[in-house]
Amino acid sequence: MTTRLAIFDCDGTLVDSQANICRAMEMAFAAEGLGHPDHHRVRRIVGLSLVEAMRVMLPEAEPQFHVVLADHYKNAFHELRGNGTLQQEPLYDGLTELLDRLDRQGWMLAVATGKSDRGLDLCLTHHGIKHRFVSLQTADRHPSKPHPSMIYQALADAGAEPHAAVMIGDTSYDMAMGVAANVRAIGVDWGYHDAAELTQAGADSIAYSMDELFDHIARDAA
Repeated sequence: MTTRLAIFDCDGTLVDSQANICRAMEMAFAAEGLGHPDHHRVRRIVGLSLVEAMRVMLPEAEPQFHVVLADHYKNAFHELRGNGTLQQEPLYDGLTELLDRLDRQGWMLAVATGKSDRGLDLCLTHHGIKHRFVSLQTADRHPSKPHPSMIYQALADAGAEPHAAVMIGDTSYDMAMGVAANVRAIGVDWGYHDAAELTQAGADSIAYSMDELFDHIARDAA
């Protein structure tokens, strides 16, 4: 029997995390006396590894400064978590039901995210869904998206072949990563990049609801 694997991005796909991301970025910039970062630009870099995200935010800065800002960002998250002001990262409506439907259809599930190991563990554990995923791949152990390393490892963990796997995400980085790994890429429109960008980056299809997402995942399944 063919192993079918659905690989999900996290921020902007499974959970709405923009409030925390924008706040931590503000704190990181403030730590270096920089101006208030534009929230639209911040949302654009969701999904990248931290150092790469800082490079996109401040392309004129020295590479070492990108590392410094990334450390400030991580420290900001620790501070927000420690003082109890970290906002909830709610699951998108219908997500749990979608995972239930995929499970009943025999799909294995994985996550490939720009979050850290700690951040992903806290998020999935809080929502009681960590046990559903056979592979959890983060920026702590891989190059930044759109490098396909996270998908390669998820495929290996699940024992799945690319033709029987899909990458689901809300950004062009997710779509390009799926294309690079030779898996079908499905975009969702409730995240941080619009449908046109997702299509341009290689999305096979775009879902506008959880029901549509299930249909797109199940279509042409091996």
